[in-house]
Amino acid sequence: MSLRLKSKPIAAAIVSMALCTTMAFAQDSSTSNQNQSSTASNAAAGTTPPGCVKIIPPDPKDKVRLPDTIELDPFGGVSVFGQVNRGLDTKMVTGGAFGGRVGVNVSKYVGLELMYEYMVNNVEFITPNGPGVPTYAFGNRNHYLALNPLFYFTPKGSRIRPYVTVGVGALQFTPTGDAKNIARDPAVNAMYGSQNLNDNLQVALNYGGGIKFHLTDHFGLRLDARGLLSRNPTYNLPNYPPSLASGNTGLWIPRNDKLNGVQVTAGLIWYIGEKHVPQPRQEPLPPLGAASITGGDTGTLCQGKPITLHAEASDPVGHPLTYTWKLNGQPQGGNSPDFTFTPNNAGDFTVDLEVSDSSCATRKVDAPQKTVSVKEVTEPVISSFTVSPKELSCRGDNTIAQLQSQATGSACGGNVTYKWTVSEGTVTNDSSANATFDSKSLNFDQNSSQTQTKSVTVTLTATDETGKTATKTDTITVKCEPPYVRLDDIVFPKNNSRVNNCGKRILIDEVAPKLSDPNYTVVLVGHIDTDEKATERVRGRGRRARATTRGLDEDRVLNAAAVLTGGTGTCGKVDPSQVQIDWVGTDQTSETRPGLCGTTSHPEQKERKSSQVSDSDKNRRVEVYLVPKGQAMPPAVKNPKPLPADTMKQLGCPK
Repeated sequence: MSLRLKSKPIAAAIVSMALCTTMAFAQDSSTSNQNQSSTASNAAAGTTPPGCVKIIPPDPKDKVRLPDTIELDPFGGVSVFGQVNRGLDTKMVTGGAFGGRVGVNVSKYVGLELMYEYMVNNVEFITPNGPGVPTYAFGNRNHYLALNPLFYFTPKGSRIRPYVTVGVGALQFTPTGDAKNIARDPAVNAMYGSQNLNDNLQVALNYGGGIKFHLTDHFGLRLDARGLLSRNPTYNLPNYPPSLASGNTGLWIPRNDKLNGVQVTAGLIWYIGEKHVPQPRQEPLPPLGAASITGGDTGTLCQGKPITLHAEASDPVGHPLTYTWKLNGQPQGGNSPDFTFTPNNAGDFTVDLEVSDSSCATRKVDAPQKTVSVKEVTEPVISSFTVSPKELSCRGDNTIAQLQSQATGSACGGNVTYKWTVSEGTVTNDSSANATFDSKSLNFDQNSSQTQTKSVTVTLTATDETGKTATKTDTITVKCEPPYVRLDDIVFPKNNSRVNNCGKRILIDEVAPKLSDPNYTVVLVGHIDTDEKATERVRGRGRRARATTRGLDEDRVLNAAAVLTGGTGTCGKVDPSQVQIDWVGTDQTSETRPGLCGTTSHPEQKERKSSQVSDSDKNRRVEVYLVPKGQAMPPAVKNPKPLPADTMKQLGCPK
């Protein structure tokens, strides 16, 4: 009759709990994998908008790992124990070992394993318990339940995984039922004192290592070798020798000795779990960076001028961005970070901007609303406008008027351009702020002996860049007094004061007709050359007239005046009051202007030989000027004098 091992219910309960725990872990792992798979499927099915997740490639260090979350390992092999060399030299006979292991790989290189092992190791007493007594032996079975961590040399999921391990467990030494029955037999007990033979539970340490071969996804092979160390079991027998005095020579086993053993096993492995193939993973994209609108806040913003705004935005993942602009709530512009509009009126304009991810419409950000203030364009301001002088002459030194101005455009008008115009005449530098008007550009009647007056309107127009204008006007009065007229010189022979026929033609045909205008005065200026005598004696008309001495230059002037005023013969009838005279001797500062007949081309017999003149006589002259009454004398006239009536009467009409 066999006696059941007392610890078997305990061992069975522990094994059952371990199996339940590992199966539950496997179920949770499977459920987790299913959830992950379901999540991936949902993402693939489009529940996450396309482009809204970041795909992260597998870590290069993350290799394909075969399924080995949980391992079930039935095994078998050989169990060998050493001999106890005390007492009767107890020895466990080498026998078979069978069992199973349940392992969980808790990390990449560490696993946790629960093992149950059944060993067939009968017990022998090498030394008989008395002289002439046969050695004793009995059947024995060892039950070992242990928990071991495993330390691998290759990562989880590898094809080959060598390992080392050390663990502790409960080792129960159990005599077989037959052994117990025999030991209690009265005859046997009388010889061996074995009636108390029974189970013995010890704490046992196991240590060693092995190697696992992952042959397929779910099956593999395992080789394992480890040592056992525990206290020597006494099987409830006496642990000291019986007293020889009592004549008792029964069995005994010393206690507290160490028992060493070695186990070599091989087994199959059934792997539970999912094969790990590195997969890219998805992460939600980070939000877009803050957006803002720049521009439109420096300088003056003006009606009718383009205004450009710029979007400042960024995407941490670098996707292209889409820009949506609104002006006063209405969509404007295109998909561009720059937005340009031209306001057609002044006032405040509100600008809105939405920036979104071109690949993921749900990723978007609004920029703070911006208000752009636009000013109205007004006309330029002419701050300075001067015309000086305002009265000019048509000739001489007072013919120039300076036109000066200064104008500024409005804040929105920009630069100003200038344009000067006059009602008559021309302006120099008419497109500048400062210009010049010359009265000589006016047209007057040059034959008039009367003073002429014209009023010229001067207008300045200032125009800004927008076309807005401002104008100012003023007037200039231009007086044009009749100028003196210089006629040809009357040329005389050397040391002679007679007016020849050529001179008479100038005086009678050219000068006298012009004096029909009472506004003119003729001024005659006499000259002599340096090689001429300064004076001459002249005799008046009649027998009793006395001879007098006068300057040659004076005589020439008087003779020329007499030709104009003599009134008889070949002389003119000019009113003497219209004639003034002057003589300047050898002064030749005025330019000579010999008449066309100054060098005679007439036949010699028509004039006295002594009266002929040539080009060398040009300094022996009388200058002839027609001067409007009240006007300044020509520069050549130094001291004009009226005609002496007595002298002119004596001269009469010179022949």
